[in-house]
Amino acid sequence: MAQTPIPYHFFRGGTSRGPYFRREDLPADQDMLARVLVSVLGSGQKLNIDGIGGGAAVTTKVAMLSRSEAPDCDIDYFFAQVSVEDRLVDFKPTCGNILSGVGPAAVEMGLVAPQGDVTRIRIRSVNTGAKVEAVIRTPGGAVEYEGEAAIDGVPGTAAPIYLNFMDVVGSVTGALLPTGALRDTIDGIEVTCMDVAMPIAIARAADFGLTGHETAADLDANRDFYARMEPIRQEAGRRMGMGDVSKSVTPKFALLAEPRAGGTIAARYFMPWSCHPTMAVTGAQCLASCVLTPGTVAEGLFTRPEGTPALVLIEHPGGVIDVTVDYEMGDSGFALKSAGLLRTARLLARGEVMVPGSVWDGK
Repeated sequence: MAQTPIPYHFFRGGTSRGPYFRREDLPADQDMLARVLVSVLGSGQKLNIDGIGGGAAVTTKVAMLSRSEAPDCDIDYFFAQVSVEDRLVDFKPTCGNILSGVGPAAVEMGLVAPQGDVTRIRIRSVNTGAKVEAVIRTPGGAVEYEGEAAIDGVPGTAAPIYLNFMDVVGSVTGALLPTGALRDTIDGIEVTCMDVAMPIAIARAADFGLTGHETAADLDANRDFYARMEPIRQEAGRRMGMGDVSKSVTPKFALLAEPRAGGTIAARYFMPWSCHPTMAVTGAQCLASCVLTPGTVAEGLFTRPEGTPALVLIEHPGGVIDVTVDYEMGDSGFALKSAGLLRTARLLARGEVMVPGSVWDGK
């Protein structure tokens, strides 16, 4: 049986990478879609040797784009997290790093026309309903990839991409604090369960006997930590109203510690069964919100930035990520207006990726 070709663009988006597709070029049925994406990425083997995945959670991500069905948006962005080895696909979360490439990909795919030297693209996350404005450079009607912007975790510099996130509070659970509490105690560990762009169970590194400044490799080698963390994460997911999360990558898990490199706070972010080599864009928004909300587990680990918008610098294994948070404190507590980040992206390849005809015949 002949293989099935699927047109794609391959991007680095922020500190992640993966294939970007037009949604119409993939199966409409979600079960069939999952099987196709497993085949495309080569999930089921640690090196993804029979696909174009990179053998890590940050390189087995997929973006699927279409013209938006929302009247105030240009592009609908549907995200999929494909597991490295388990042949699983999770359509629940979104990814802010992969989102960094959505604006350039939309122009490259002909879904959005350039608007001049700078193009603003309004993006709706199909997974969460969040809305984001991406600002990219398009001199002469073409996406510009080379520039002076640098982000930790990516070598060199590139053209800046500005992301302004709106409507991200309660992205999955419908509430900033899904359990109704600033802190919950689960198995003897204090946890703040917060949902801003991504639901996360957040704890202090010291409560696990860690510094919060370990490398990602050192943390991944510490299987005792994961054995202790995973039941807490699952219980946090249940308390957040997410049901059985044992096979879901959400909620994520994060550890906080005092900063050492001039940042606001140090963090380690888990995806959740491995440590992110840098920091997720969605995770950064949630952690910045945790920092700015009095009474969370972040209390006492940092000096709170004054004024609003506030710049929160989060130290991660690869450096620092900056989050500009526009918020207000009212009678009901912390209220997020928007969160802005600078990212970069680059088109790495384009063409057709092949899947066996026995997986999908393209019809």
